[in-house]
Amino acid sequence: MKKIFIITSLSILLFSCGSKENTSNIDNLIESKNITELKSKRAAIQADLAKIDEALASMEKKTEEALVETLVLKDTAFNHYLEIQGSVDTKENILVQPEFSGALVSFNAKAGQRVVKGQVLGRIDDGGMGQQLAQIQTQYELAKTTFERQKRLWDQKIGSEIQYLQAQTQMVSLQKSLGQMRAQIAKTVIKAPFTGVIDEVFVERGQVVAPSQQGLMRIVNLSNMYVSTSVPETYIGKLKIGSEVDVFLTSLGKTYKGKVRQVGSYINPNNRSFGIEVSVPNPENLLRPNQVAKLKIIDYATKNAIVVPTNVIQEDASGNKFVFTVTNANGKVGTAKKVLVKLGKSSDNVTEVLSGLAAADIVVTEGANTISEGMKVTF
Repeated sequence: MKKIFIITSLSILLFSCGSKENTSNIDNLIESKNITELKSKRAAIQADLAKIDEALASMEKKTEEALVETLVLKDTAFNHYLEIQGSVDTKENILVQPEFSGALVSFNAKAGQRVVKGQVLGRIDDGGMGQQLAQIQTQYELAKTTFERQKRLWDQKIGSEIQYLQAQTQMVSLQKSLGQMRAQIAKTVIKAPFTGVIDEVFVERGQVVAPSQQGLMRIVNLSNMYVSTSVPETYIGKLKIGSEVDVFLTSLGKTYKGKVRQVGSYINPNNRSFGIEVSVPNPENLLRPNQVAKLKIIDYATKNAIVVPTNVIQEDASGNKFVFTVTNANGKVGTAKKVLVKLGKSSDNVTEVLSGLAAADIVVTEGANTISEGMKVTF
């Protein structure tokens, strides 16, 4: 017992002396201001520290068993989406304006009424133009008869050429006047410009209207709806007419399948984007102009991809991306292995793995933060 005590005491003494001697040497180097020697000493100390860290990591390595959840990888289709916001609209949404000034002598339009293209919805007082039209019609018929008779005589070489030309000019002039009068009277008739639903009515029968006023009514066609938005110019070439688009209406909580029907040919220099239009079906008539829509457009697709849940991907101190897999699986027990991976695009909470993993690999999905390389795991 006495010998053991002496040996221990001597060890402590020697360690203490070595430590003091070490400190003394470092102090001497600092006082000597020898930069080369100081750098060399620092490198030696850092190398010793690295060895100590490695030894500690090995000695402190977890060897206990952990319970995890896993996923067996397989080839699957993977789509990446461009997600942007747009606005619902329709080309057939207009205010019907009066084309003639006068009182509404008839008006049978009501809000909510469904109308067809060309349907007469009202008439404006023509101010006597109907009578003028009848007079011109009578004059035209007389001029036409006169011309036809004069033509028959001229064909028989009877009469003068000037009489024939005057009759022809009179008839043509009245024919044009008749057309112009009919066109003016047509402006007094209010017709539906397209098939749709009257959304609002702004006037009543008997009211005096004019082309300069706000409008008579608003007609909307909800069967030809589309979503318009702007896309960054980096997606030129990736969007084509006919490309399928998921259109999510936030106000309805519904997703519709649409297709790109128009791709802009002009880049806006202010935001470096171009416009697109996506046609959207509206079987339930729930879409309305100016609704907010979120578009998901496929800009990358592959039929055979290896994908993992995005939340299982980790990053080490060196910036490398990795996941844990299970190797040497025997039943429901195996060994955890750290696998470096090269990643592709992410979409819908999954990420494509370009290299590092293959089909049939077992990836740890739950409990990955509690395990380390070589640990025994149960799954």
